[in-house]
Amino acid sequence: MTLQIESDVPLRALNTFGVAATARRLVRVRTERDVRRIVDHPELGRMPKLVLGGGSNLLLTGDVDALVVKVEIAGRRVLEDDARSTLIEVGAGESWHELVAWTLEQGYPGLENLALIPGTAGAAPVQNIGAYGMELADRLESVDVVDFVTGRCATLPAAHCRLAYRDSVFKHELAGKSLITAIRLRLPRPWVPVTGYADVERWLQREQIGDPTPRDVFDAVCAIRRGKLPDPQALGNAGSFFKNPVVNRTIRNEILADHPDIVSYPLPDGTYKLAAAWMIAACGWKGRTLGAAGVHEQQPLVLVNRGGASGADVLELAHAVQESVQRKFGLRLEIEPLVV
Repeated sequence: MTLQIESDVPLRALNTFGVAATARRLVRVRTERDVRRIVDHPELGRMPKLVLGGGSNLLLTGDVDALVVKVEIAGRRVLEDDARSTLIEVGAGESWHELVAWTLEQGYPGLENLALIPGTAGAAPVQNIGAYGMELADRLESVDVVDFVTGRCATLPAAHCRLAYRDSVFKHELAGKSLITAIRLRLPRPWVPVTGYADVERWLQREQIGDPTPRDVFDAVCAIRRGKLPDPQALGNAGSFFKNPVVNRTIRNEILADHPDIVSYPLPDGTYKLAAAWMIAACGWKGRTLGAAGVHEQQPLVLVNRGGASGADVLELAHAVQESVQRKFGLRLEIEPLVV
């Protein structure tokens, strides 16, 4: 079977910001072998690569000259299931949220706090997705990758992925050099609910649920996310656009002295995570619009396309927000999505 190479492909429907852009070349990969075919191709093998999953952590600021590799590798299967844990293998093109729902339907809880996160399973390790008291790092066992230079396949244990706060080796040394084809997740038994996050606790209390099931936690997370975050189908966005800054105690105390209401969270290593949403709102950006791009009314971490915004419009807004926060707090917010 030969590769099907598409030319001049519109990307508006393939990125959740819904911005217009065109890919000069696009190839859909449905198997590991397809990736090796790209490597061996006389033209495509030499082109720089942009790996595209669900397009939910991406801002396109213009047409893409790199080869767009659309990952559509499917598959879910249970590799191990015993009294201690369940090991599940997932194709990189599978919808992450549909995977979470499937695990619950099959009786394998452990991912429910990560429900409703957009994107694909293969993108999850790149970003080390996390929400409501859990990160992918808590469940990832290993990752299968194909090298874009040699075509060789390898399995990386989770420890080699260097997962950190919205970060991994795939954003650094392996960026554009490899493609994730499958991931493996280990779900521990017995199941223990992760409900320490304040919003989750409040939702469960309101529903008068004292002993939550996995489905209860799943429902809580979905309800909270739907209440706070806009649906990309209705309002273009890429979820949280900025990372929460992590600072040492000295910097946190200096900021706290000038801004005693700032929201911060202590981390195990002695540092503090500051709430970027609070800082953005404190700078007056909540609900504001710049051209056709805006800051969401309920969650200031989310930048939105109010209709017809270009990627450059969104980036201009992001830079304006960054400058405001830096002037007021002395910190430069880091952009979370990949900007191309």
